Amino acid sequence: MIRLQFKIEIKASAQKVYEAMLGLNNKKTYENWTSAFNPTSTYEGNWEKGSKIYFVGVDETGKRGGMVSKIEDNQIAKYVSILHYGFLDGETEITTGEQVEKWAGGFENYSFQENDGLTTLTVDIDAVEDYLDFFNKTYPIALDKLKEICE
Repeated sequence: MIRLQFKIEIKASAQKVYEAMLGLNNKKTYENWTSAFNPTSTYEGNWEKGSKIYFVGVDETGKRGGMVSKIEDNQIAKYVSILHYGFLDGETEITTGEQVEKWAGGFENYSFQENDGLTTLTVDIDAVEDYLDFFNKTYPIALDKLKEICE
């Protein structure tokens, strides 16, 4: 896997960015910024450390799919770490096999650094080569959407 990093500065408190990013006060804020990845993007579960969480959406045929993940760490308005360890195929969790082995154990980490009302959000994500172009194109779009929501 290859570690990618994206950064954006948002004119809002780290608390506001954190809450909007995770959809804590309104799940629609999460769904809005992540719609850059999939227009039906949402999550099922919660953001508490140690919790299982599904990142789901439907494909062009209407089939449900997504990631099976665990919240490795969640420090309010400072840091969120997500470990991806499987995927959803319809209602079935798949956590072993060749497809999973390519990227299982990959992390998605978000760091929030606030200074005088300006928050720098840093995203570090492990990606398999097949998804590098997708993430390099899509993450900046998604983070711009999050910036719009917060400012």
